[in-house]
Formats: sequence, structure tokens, C-alpha cells
Amino acid sequence: MKDDKGKGEGQPAKNSRQDRLKLALRENLKRRKSQARGRNDASASPRADPGASPHDEFETKPGE
Repeated sequence: MKDDKGKGEGQPAKNSRQDRLKLALRENLKRRKSQARGRNDASASPRADPGASPHDEFETKPGE
């Protein structure tokens, strides 16, 4: 009879832990999807000169 009582006490804590894990996984998935969309958007927009480095505009050429 004592065993039956012990089983019922652990159940709410287990459910709340599972609920917290579900919520954390859902939030993590949303964050990862958002990051993936951001990466895809950034790679989809072409630069003016794909071969140029970001510092080319500030460099002076020899002879100028």
C-alpha cells in the first residue's frame, strides 16, 4: 500500500519536467529555424562584386 502512494507523488514532478522540456525544445526549434532563414536571406542577396573583399574600398593602390 505504501508503494501506491509513492507512485502518485512523483507523477506531477515528472509531468512538469516533461512540459518544461517540450517548451524548451519548441523554443529551440523556433530559434534555429529563424537563424536558418536569416542565413538563407543573407546568402540570397548578391553583393556588387563577389570577388571583392570588404576592405578593398579602403586600400590605396600603389602609384595613386
